[in-house]
Order: sequence, then structure tokens, then C-alpha cells
Amino acid sequence: MEEKVVLVTGATGHLGPTIAKRLAQDYGRLALHYFQNLNKAEALKKEISELGPEVETFQADLTEEKGCADLIDKVIQKFGSVDIVINLPGAIKTRSWDELDQDDWEEIFRSNLESSYFCLKHALKSMRSRKWGRIINIGFHRVEHLGSYPGVTPYAVAKTGLLILTRTAAVAEVGNNITVNMISPGLMEGGQLPSGLKLKEGQIGRAEDVAEAVAFISSERASKITGANLLVAGTWKM
Repeated sequence: MEEKVVLVTGATGHLGPTIAKRLAQDYGRLALHYFQNLNKAEALKKEISELGPEVETFQADLTEEKGCADLIDKVIQKFGSVDIVINLPGAIKTRSWDELDQDDWEEIFRSNLESSYFCLKHALKSMRSRKWGRIINIGFHRVEHLGSYPGVTPYAVAKTGLLILTRTAAVAEVGNNITVNMISPGLMEGGQLPSGLKLKEGQIGRAEDVAEAVAFISSERASKITGANLLVAGTWKM
């Protein structure tokens, strides 16, 4: 088990617990971020601590830069560094593009794009000083398809921006031995599925599939992979 410090933002969400538990097999210190669900965060902390790693929970509102900066500072104060950051998805609204108001756009952008940017930005100082780091942003399966998304327009725009951010940071940090990548899930078990959808076998993914991809990209085995967008989508909408 490596003595790296892993921060999982949104650890109480749909993918968070599975990713955190998978990374607990490889790394000795885990920081679990949550926004409101303290009980779920503490239950996850207890479950992971029984696997062996040192683990702590951290509350923060990541829709503001100060919340991101404070979170990174608290993790470093607790563990001494932050080596791996997993930026998990934010809010999504399934609403017609022409029914959205300013608050809808700002909520989606802040939770999906800005939160990842500010966590990345404030984690880089620790990573640069140690000449090692992994940042993994979670996208969605059609992030590179510049088409029409009438039901999830701001989400698609935010995730496209997140891919541009991912590749920009990857190029900037390659000399510091810091990789920045995106993992893009498709339709997932337990997630929102379109009504009347006909799927082929294997087109519904599991949280475990995403967690394994995260474990690989965060490891030394992927040390030369950076700026990539790894689809975990089972050919859905490919």
C-alpha cells in the first residue's frame, strides 16, 4: 500500500463510495470530501478505516473558490500533502435548454467546472513541490461529441470545458511529473436512464468499472498517460 494522500471530492455521491473503497486498496491515506451528507461520509469513513488506510472526512462547499482552497489546506494540514485528486461530477438538470434560467447555468457550471478547476489549482502547489501528482476529472461519455444536447445543455457545455481544462493543465504540468486526465462514464447502474431505452448487453456500466479506471490512471502504470479522456461507456452512443 502506497503512502500517497488521495482526495476524493463528492465522496458521498453515486460513484464516490465505490471509487474511494477501490483506492483504499492501493493507498494508505484517504481524504473524503462531502457537502451535506455527514452521516454517509462518516459511514464510508468507518468502512474504509476497517480496510486499513488512515481516512478522514472534510466538509466543504466547492461552488466557491474559498471552499476549494480551504479544503486543500485542511487535507494538507491533516496528512502533510495531497498527491491524488479525484474530481467527481456535480449537479445535472434534465430540462429543456430554453427553460433554463441564470441560476440553473451557474449551479451547473460551479459544481461541474469551476469546482474542479479550483481544487486542481490549489492542489498543484503541493504536487509541484513533490514533483509528483495525479488529477482525475470525471466527464461524461459524449464530451468530445460537439453536437446537440437539448436536455442537458449546461452540463454538456461544462463537461466540454472541463476536458479543455484537463488538457491545458496536462500540457502545463508535464515537466512536474503531474498527470491530468479525464474519465468519462456512460450510462451507469443506479443512474438516470432515458425512458423506453433499448440497450445491448454490456452497455450499462457499473461504478466498479469507473473505479478500476481511476485506480489505473492514478497509478505509476499510467505515468505517461496525460491529457487523455478515457471512455468507460461500453460503446454507448459511440
